[in-house]
Amino acid sequence: MGFFDSLKNFKNQIEHIESSVYSGKQSLLELYERNVKLEEEIAARTKELDTANKQMLTLQHVWDMMNSSKPLSSVLNATVSSLQGELGYLHSCIAKKLVDNEGDYLQVVACSGELFGDKFLNFFRCEPSDIRLKFPDIEVLPDAISGKKIYQSTNILNLVRSVFPGITEESAMNFALETRAKSFILVPLSYNHSHFGSLVVFSSRENATENELNFLNLFAKQIELAITIADLFQAVKEQAITDAMTGLYNRRYFEEFIKKEAVRAERQNQKFTVIGIDLDHLKKINDLYGHNYGDVAIKAIAEVLKSNGRSIDVAARMGGEEFNVILPGVDSSGGIVVAERIRKAIETVTLEKLGHVTASLGVATYMEHSDDVDELLELVDHAMYESKRNGRNRVTLAKPVSETSWQEVAIDTFINILSKHRIPIDIKTSKLLTNKLQEMNINNEMLYQVSDELIRTYNPEHAQDGTKQKIQLASLLAKRFDLPKESIDKLKIAILLYDIGNTMLPKELLGKKDPLTEEDKQSIKRHPVIAAREILEPISTVVDIIPIIEKHHENWNGTGYPAKISGENIPIESQIILIVDSYCALLENRPYRQAMSKEDALNVIRQDANNKWSEKLTDEFVSIVKNELN
Repeated sequence: MGFFDSLKNFKNQIEHIESSVYSGKQSLLELYERNVKLEEEIAARTKELDTANKQMLTLQHVWDMMNSSKPLSSVLNATVSSLQGELGYLHSCIAKKLVDNEGDYLQVVACSGELFGDKFLNFFRCEPSDIRLKFPDIEVLPDAISGKKIYQSTNILNLVRSVFPGITEESAMNFALETRAKSFILVPLSYNHSHFGSLVVFSSRENATENELNFLNLFAKQIELAITIADLFQAVKEQAITDAMTGLYNRRYFEEFIKKEAVRAERQNQKFTVIGIDLDHLKKINDLYGHNYGDVAIKAIAEVLKSNGRSIDVAARMGGEEFNVILPGVDSSGGIVVAERIRKAIETVTLEKLGHVTASLGVATYMEHSDDVDELLELVDHAMYESKRNGRNRVTLAKPVSETSWQEVAIDTFINILSKHRIPIDIKTSKLLTNKLQEMNINNEMLYQVSDELIRTYNPEHAQDGTKQKIQLASLLAKRFDLPKESIDKLKIAILLYDIGNTMLPKELLGKKDPLTEEDKQSIKRHPVIAAREILEPISTVVDIIPIIEKHHENWNGTGYPAKISGENIPIESQIILIVDSYCALLENRPYRQAMSKEDALNVIRQDANNKWSEKLTDEFVSIVKNELN
């Protein structure tokens, strides 16, 4: 090989090396570029995953709120705040469609607040919740809403000018700069197939991605579901505490509220007054015009109570034609003024066919007439029925409890029976109950408890609040028959004492599961006589109670015992005890049967109309119990 051939070969080798180096350089450059693109894709996917995760957290937050049973306002405020906190929007709000004399408008009902809200306050001297957006002022809104399409715009200034037509251009510009908002997005919301309002978000970005818009659309669906659930929950809650006919609170709510009000009154040493209202002549209205017009009269009284009360007053329909109103912080003199205003307002209402109706009212004040809630309500009832007996359409102030102490008579009677061992119960139980009675203030609840404990010495199945329920039902029934207060007080004492003769019967007889023999039946039939004559007759303070107790097992058709008298010959108080006792017994377990439901027990009561009790007594009793169930 010559010199030139060697040189040529060397040159070729150099070119090959250069070619290899260049090729390797190209491969490294391509690899580098691919790595850069891969890193960019990983960063984008990571960002997308992060956004998706935040979106999922936001939706989960909304779902948790929907299942919290919180009020709709709380749910909506928490919902829009989650958009700001988790997805980085500057501000978000929900504007609800409302209507006034000038037409439709949007008003903010929930907002994320914080800095954005502060800027509203600084620039416009108002909160975002004060904003009212008129549809004609923002030309895009009707189209977006009617088409149920998301609308986005970068024209923040136009939105500001629409909300505040008088704002200067400089202020509008400064507000846009201060808030750093570069765009807003409006998402229409529906409820019950109609326009509810809109979700509005303000973003620091000019354009929203397709994924972002899809998420906001999904988020809006969750808000619509939250509105539906919250509305249903509120409806169920209101149904539970509201009387369906009148829209007032029901008995259940009233009884819960007055207990809380009593605690508050004692803590703050502040009285409250209860007004009882009873529509006059409802039976006459029903008989002459029909029950529909009776309902019209009841609703008319409800409307008067709604329009004549403060926001803190509580008006409730207690059942039938009876209403109660609680006046927090009002003493008896103020209560009389309010009651008289209600009476006059009822009297002036004109109703179709009926003309004018009237009502009888009673007034009593906590910490003035009584310090016991049950007793206070009894005093209200007594005063209300005093108004009826004195001619109706009037207001009567209750008498203080010191003047109406049937409880004292009952306590003294129990102490006499127990301390003198007039009934065969063990010494330990007798002393325990006597001590409770001697230490007790005039308090209905304690008296009921002692009575229940005594009854359970011979009837273990007796309900915990059995005595209280019997007295409440009997009192309501007695008022339906316009019994005076004195008769109702005797009835209450009789209920506490009528079954005390059972303590004289053998326990094996009371708990017997097999059919009773004729001898067993005769023993049981003697118990009202035993209670009346052997136990109570020596106690002078209850002598006038004895005839009521002796005859409380007499039947309307004359088949009862011990004297087999019938009809009107049976004292009405005895008739009331029989039907109340029979109903309550049906609700309790017995050795020979299980306790019945309230509806089944009422059916049994109906079946014995005109046999054990009169048809009129049956109708009134069933009506009272049904009101108690509602």
